[in-house]
Amino acid sequence: MKKILITGATGFVGSHLTELCVEKGFEVVAFDRYNPNYNLGWLERSKYKDDINFVFGDIRDYDSVLKTMKGCTIVFHLAALIGIPYSYLSPQAYIKTNIEGTSNILESSKHLDIEQTIITSTSEVYGSAKYVPIDEKHPLSAQSPYSASKISADQLALSYWNSFQLPIKIIRPFNIYGPRQSSRAVIPSIIVQALNNKDEIKLGNIAPSRDFTYITDTCNAFLNILKIKNFFGNVLNVGSNNEYSIEDIAKKILAKLNSKANIKKEAQRTRSTKSEVVRLVCDNSKILKLTQWKPEIKIEKGLDMTINWFKKFKDLFNHDIYHV
Repeated sequence: MKKILITGATGFVGSHLTELCVEKGFEVVAFDRYNPNYNLGWLERSKYKDDINFVFGDIRDYDSVLKTMKGCTIVFHLAALIGIPYSYLSPQAYIKTNIEGTSNILESSKHLDIEQTIITSTSEVYGSAKYVPIDEKHPLSAQSPYSASKISADQLALSYWNSFQLPIKIIRPFNIYGPRQSSRAVIPSIIVQALNNKDEIKLGNIAPSRDFTYITDTCNAFLNILKIKNFFGNVLNVGSNNEYSIEDIAKKILAKLNSKANIKKEAQRTRSTKSEVVRLVCDNSKILKLTQWKPEIKIEKGLDMTINWFKKFKDLFNHDIYHV
């Protein structure tokens, strides 16, 4: 049985990936930020809670990371600060967590001879599309401190392959959505506001388009990337190859909830012109060619499942405060 370390394990993507790895028979070490209450995040309610080895520390602390990684053969590195608006307010925090945290993972992997280290990137590193669909050769563009920190982390990981032949792979998901996602993200934000009978749905710019990929499809891609041979030092896009504007998504959700709410553009939710990523559409031909993976959940079904989940847990989310 392979022993897998998953960083950021109690968050949105990490919790789903952790549960999937347990289901597939892996021994899982779930690493997340220390908290004095031993809060297990979304895994607190998991039926697999007793099958997971929880370790709390700090991704920014090398000793903490090294100690936790001992005995593991595979690392899925997901721990990161991901909120783009907050990166405008505290860019240094993104440098420390996303860049220095990744450095700690890479250096520990080198020290411990980890078999595979999977670094989680983001489609935000591409910036506004120069062409679509976006393949892995598309230029990178740092349009926010967040994307700059992720570009830096990716390049650092590639440097460890080039310099030390550290067996790393980079997975680059496009916009993930589904149950457990923060209400700061656009799809949960629309759902939560609509479920609370808001007359107005407050959003930022609704013109940009995105490639939305359901959470279970994304997690399956993580496991598929493990199986690719002779792929170290490479990047793999994960997306649906479908494009929807924020306005399209908002209208679909409101129709499903029979909501008559109007969409209102709110200044505090809107990025500056140069920072706004206008279009992201995934070219997923590489992962389709190299693995058995393909996206299974269409947008209509994915939205239905996400809405149903938020109906059950809507009281956990504050719909009156905009969280950066």
